[in-house]
Amino acid sequence: QVQLVESGGGSVQRGGSLRLSCAVSPFTVDYYAINWFRQAPGKEREGVSCIASSDGSTYYANSVKGRFTIARDNAKNTVYLQMNSLKPEDTAVYYCATGPCKGSFYDMDSWGQGTQVTVSS
Repeated sequence: QVQLVESGGGSVQRGGSLRLSCAVSPFTVDYYAINWFRQAPGKEREGVSCIASSDGSTYYANSVKGRFTIARDNAKNTVYLQMNSLKPEDTAVYYCATGPCKGSFYDMDSWGQGTQVTVSS
């Protein structure tokens, strides 16, 4: 059973940056495709980014393209989501999950507990 633990959330002002971490155990981080989703109050959980297991290809939602970067550190068994130029509409609980890249919420197999990101204007 894979375990995912997110960290790195917090409160920042518009234009600020945060880096989220998703620690994966007990398997190696490149064994799975790792997705980042987010869920704002009253909204559906939406896919933000993904890094593929096979070749490390990366995918981004249009709303974050050019501002967010996903990467993995095999030595630390961790996937990161670097978030720059943050906007108030990025405010949400962010989750990492295993499952196919560009899959929907229903396609994911395992989820972390989530980490809150709040961006003030």
